[in-house]
Amino acid sequence: MKGPISKFMESNYLHFNAAAAVDAAKGYETHLLDNGKMMVTLAGAMSTAELGKSLAEMIRQDKIHIISCTGANLEEDIMNLVAHNSYKRVPHYRDLSPQDEWDLLENHYNRVTDTCIPEEEAFRKLQKHLIKIWSESEKAGERFFPHEFMYKLLLSGDLEQYYEIDPKNSWMLAAAEKNLPMVVPGWEDSTMGNIFASYCIKEELKASTVKSGIEYMMFLAKWYPENCAGKGVGFFQIGGGIAGDFPICVVPMLYQDMEMHEIPFWSYFCQISDSTTSYGSYSGAVPNEKITWGKLGIETPKFVVESDATIVAPLIFAWVLGW
Repeated sequence: MKGPISKFMESNYLHFNAAAAVDAAKGYETHLLDNGKMMVTLAGAMSTAELGKSLAEMIRQDKIHIISCTGANLEEDIMNLVAHNSYKRVPHYRDLSPQDEWDLLENHYNRVTDTCIPEEEAFRKLQKHLIKIWSESEKAGERFFPHEFMYKLLLSGDLEQYYEIDPKNSWMLAAAEKNLPMVVPGWEDSTMGNIFASYCIKEELKASTVKSGIEYMMFLAKWYPENCAGKGVGFFQIGGGIAGDFPICVVPMLYQDMEMHEIPFWSYFCQISDSTTSYGSYSGAVPNEKITWGKLGIETPKFVVESDATIVAPLIFAWVLGW
């Protein structure tokens, strides 16, 4: 039984990108009903856009089985969880002068489009807890992935004193509670990754304490064959870049480099992107191009919604959740 959002989509989203969004949502739903599994990839600043309001419930209801995200999305959901009240919205961001931008920096705000993240309340609040976890793990001779350190932090309860949103709207908390498999390629290109690097430069921590991107690929190369039986694993890509390109490559890597010739292609593909289809960009590549790279098959259901992911992704998730 569908709720009011889904009913509105079905009756009004009949053409162009609107229709593509409904088609993609129906395809996602069908894939799950056929006992398929789904990877969701998060690029951009989807956590700062508070995608957790729908993404967390998708995780809780087992509509997502693995996530690939940028380091920014990994940390920014937790920042919103503990510092939401100190965020600053700038609806007139298109009119800001260089001096206005400098004033935001001087006041310790880092802007993402219309939303400013507060440095002290968000970045530094997480930093003091993470340095403790990193140091304790290193002293114990333990190594973990970036997301595993975040899971440890969330499950420790140390952050509960800071919560400023309903925790059910934090997708990272939902993922930690599920121990959801995750890959975070290029984690060093994030605020916490930069901070960790600074401790390594100061020789207060060792770089090896946090597992690497190669180790993430090794993990994914083990996870995929264990989960691709039956209907297989679908690929729901929000934006482009490394969050999508890194994990989708596991299939041709297993086939070509590991010579696992029975490995199946990704069995569903959807990309939400506003990237121009041309200019050699990965984000702008149409799904059929991925056939030539051994990522998708001829019969793989393929969907492209050329629109704003902050609008489209919550709608597709609402459909899958029956809202």
